[in-house]
Amino acid sequence: MDADDLTPVHLDGVVNGLAANPALPASMVRRLFAWQGDRGRVAGRPDLTEDLIAEIIAIDDHWLLHSLALNDRLPDRFRILLAGHRDKSVRSALVIRSATAPREMLERLIDDPDPQVRTYLANSRGTPPDLRARLVSDSDPAIRAALATHWPQAPEAVRRILLTDPEPKVRAAACSTYFADWPHPIPPSDLLPALLADPATRVGAVMHAALGADTLRQLAEDPNSKVRAELAGHPDLPRSVLEALAVDPALNVRVNIFGRPDTPEDVRAQICASVHELSRSMARPGPDADAEAVRQWHRDGMAEEDLRRLDLPWVTADPLPHIDSPYVSFRVSAAGSETLPVHAVAQLLDDEEETVRLTMASTSPHLVDPETAERIERAYRWRDKHTFWWDKAEVLSFPAETLRRFATDAQPRLRSFAPRDPDLPPGLAEKLASDPEPRVRHAVAPHRNLPLPSLLRLLTDSTADVAEAAAASPFLPVKHMEGLLTRAGL
Repeated sequence: MDADDLTPVHLDGVVNGLAANPALPASMVRRLFAWQGDRGRVAGRPDLTEDLIAEIIAIDDHWLLHSLALNDRLPDRFRILLAGHRDKSVRSALVIRSATAPREMLERLIDDPDPQVRTYLANSRGTPPDLRARLVSDSDPAIRAALATHWPQAPEAVRRILLTDPEPKVRAAACSTYFADWPHPIPPSDLLPALLADPATRVGAVMHAALGADTLRQLAEDPNSKVRAELAGHPDLPRSVLEALAVDPALNVRVNIFGRPDTPEDVRAQICASVHELSRSMARPGPDADAEAVRQWHRDGMAEEDLRRLDLPWVTADPLPHIDSPYVSFRVSAAGSETLPVHAVAQLLDDEEETVRLTMASTSPHLVDPETAERIERAYRWRDKHTFWWDKAEVLSFPAETLRRFATDAQPRLRSFAPRDPDLPPGLAEKLASDPEPRVRHAVAPHRNLPLPSLLRLLTDSTADVAEAAAASPFLPVKHMEGLLTRAGL
């Protein structure tokens, strides 16, 4: 098939693929600067010369510049230049790559007039600490809240200012149960009384409180179920309060009691049964219900799933006693341990729950033999929103003979594994390129042993992603790249 004979159904996708093709000559890279269909993807290439970069900046196209600013191979002098660009999204994109950015660029942006740019700086671990600390006095409380959320290990002086900020949402972000990074901070002890008294910070302060009798009573009777749920996870919880919270009206409180290491097994079983029953039977709030009642109804509705998804570090730390647990979250947490003996790993790889099998396989892929790996992959179905990540993962490896056998398997997903064999015979690659399933054709499109006629045919594929993958193949001859660019008017 000649270059002039190629008639892609998805010309946009093909040109987008060319923009990412590592074998595209520099002269053709330049021609793509006029392409409007890929949001400037070509400017993200790692092989741009300084001359090409200067041309992109001179063109001053929004998407090209945005993509260029995100390019972590961009030389420092161009980053500093773009830090003064009028487009705030370009300046913000520079900050996303701040881990490799020159200090001069960040110094120019720390006082940027646009809050979006300063928010990115507050969020970024690449912002030097002394510059980042300046944002603690930013006039925008949303930026101060972002700083509190994304910089949990800020110096104590910075955290004290955030914990005592006049804006409740800033204080709440600084004393929270959620931070964007680990480890989570511990509030200064002298601030704890005020943090517990403040509705904005109480939830985040509970876990760090000393549970005197008065404090314990107040927290156990707090009208906010999130406060009681945090109390349910407190390491120093008295047995009497544990038992009271195990039958709390709010199911999110019961879930946290369920996950404690010191919860008696009969209490754990009662919680499990009650959550399964109540979470399915609670009536929807009426039209006059307040917002908190609606939120609590949603929390209660999620409680059954929360029991399955609990992350239990204490189980992971001592997994062996829990590999036979009747509770999925306990077995998943056990499967997250890298210290399990081989027989326990084998048991969890054969667990009836897919999420347990996949967790164990991803924790110790080196202990998964080919037969078990194939059984796990054959059983996998994209049916669980919590295991969908496995569909694109390449956690388990297979020998070449197995991958070649997969090429003719009845399951499309397994056929799509066959191109992982770098020496896949051309005949099998050609067969996969004609597969009825797009995911299979997509997988084989960039293979080095795919015969050229099959690769060219994939450029005209009816599925855009397949055509794009074919155009991105480094084995596509230059004359065909030239023909495609000409067809696109470039």
